[in-house]
Amino acid sequence: MKILVCISKTPDTTAKIAFSDNNTKFAEAGVQWIINPYDEWYALVRAIELKEADPSTVLHLVNVGGADSEPIIRKALALGGDEAIRVNSDNADSFNIASQIAAIAKDGAYDLIFTGKETIDYNGSSIGGMVAELLDLPYISHAVKFDLEGGKAVVVREIEGGEETDKAALPLVVSCQKGMAEQRIPNMKGIMGARTKPLKVTEPVAAETLTAVASFDLPPAKAGVKLVPADNPEELVRLLHEEARVI
Repeated sequence: MKILVCISKTPDTTAKIAFSDNNTKFAEAGVQWIINPYDEWYALVRAIELKEADPSTVLHLVNVGGADSEPIIRKALALGGDEAIRVNSDNADSFNIASQIAAIAKDGAYDLIFTGKETIDYNGSSIGGMVAELLDLPYISHAVKFDLEGGKAVVVREIEGGEETDKAALPLVVSCQKGMAEQRIPNMKGIMGARTKPLKVTEPVAAETLTAVASFDLPPAKAGVKLVPADNPEELVRLLHEEARVI
C-alpha cells in the first residue's frame, strides 16, 4: 500500500501575530514555524501506525511551499516518512494548493491520501475535499478513527451529536482530526535518519488561483477590567445592565 500524507507549515500557537503591506501579508519575522498539528499528530502519526503494522507500506509526504518549509518536512521525515516531495510554490489559494497535491497523488498512484482536517492558521478545511474531487476519489472528512479490514477502509467520523462509521474501497482521501492518533516526538535515530531521506523538489503544475487575500484584521483589543467594591452591588448591577448588557 502507498500512503501520501499532506503536511503544511503553520505558525506556532504562541507566535505574535502581525501583518504588513497594508494588512495584506502575514509578518513572518521572528515567527516560529511548526508542522500543522492536524497534519502531524493525526494524519501523519496514523499513517506511521499503518506502516508499522505492515512494513511493506510506502509512506510519502507532500508539502506545497517554499524552501523555508524544509525544516518542518525534515521533522516529519524524522517521525517516520520514507520520503518527501515539496512543490516549490508559495501560492496560498486553496484550489491551487489542492491542484498541486492532486498532481503529485495522480503521478504516485497512492492508495490512501491523508490530510489534517484544517490548518490552524487559515482554518479553511477545504484541501481534502478539493483533492478528492480533482482525483475523482471518495472523501471522508473529520475522521477520528481509521482501520483497514479486508482491503477496505473503515472510518469513524464525527457528526453533529454523535459519530458515523463509513466503509469505503481504496483509493480514498481522508481528513483527520483529534482521536485519530496520539502525538509523537521524533527520537534521535529518526532525526539522524531524516537527514538522508529523499526530499524531492518539483515545480508546480499550471493551475487556477481562485482566491486572493484582500486584507487581514486582528480581533478587537480586550476592554479593560472594571473593579467594583464588594459593598456596592448596585453599581455591579448597573454595569452589567448598561454596559455588558447581559441582564
